[in-house]
Amino acid sequence: MRRSETESTIVNFVSLIGLEVAYTDLPDDTFLPGLYIQDGRILIDPLRLKHPGDLLHEAGHLAVIPSIVRSTLTGEVNVPSTQMEPIEAQAMAWSYAAALYLKIDPAVVFHSEGYHGRSEAILQSFSYGVYIGVQGLERAGLTLTPATAARTRQEAYPKMIKWVCD
Repeated sequence: MRRSETESTIVNFVSLIGLEVAYTDLPDDTFLPGLYIQDGRILIDPLRLKHPGDLLHEAGHLAVIPSIVRSTLTGEVNVPSTQMEPIEAQAMAWSYAAALYLKIDPAVVFHSEGYHGRSEAILQSFSYGVYIGVQGLERAGLTLTPATAARTRQEAYPKMIKWVCD
């Protein structure tokens, strides 16, 4: 099957930053169509993948989770004994920065069928420079908030220092 240029760009990027991606057949009942997380790897069924941007968001989940935990994750990304809302916000901020870095329209990630109908509002917030989840990315050493960047004379989010938590 021929993959879209966007899908290929995302898969190449995700692999390059050290997250494992593999193509395989998946059942119809995965959390996201054509995607499944198994032992910290992103599995893709190219025949069932509905939105290539979902790849980038799921990569964001894995990227913001410490490596010691990442390899234990299977199915929907849930970290035991951890409140998932901050991780979700960090994954959104991460995937937005990644989309800009890859020169992909962020609407590919924040498509109308995702984010419980809030895609447009999320995109609008990001376009206004209201970046939810960035403080968590800074704590993980992945980027700098505008205040820290100004104080240290470095580039702020959406510029990333690194893409994956240690």
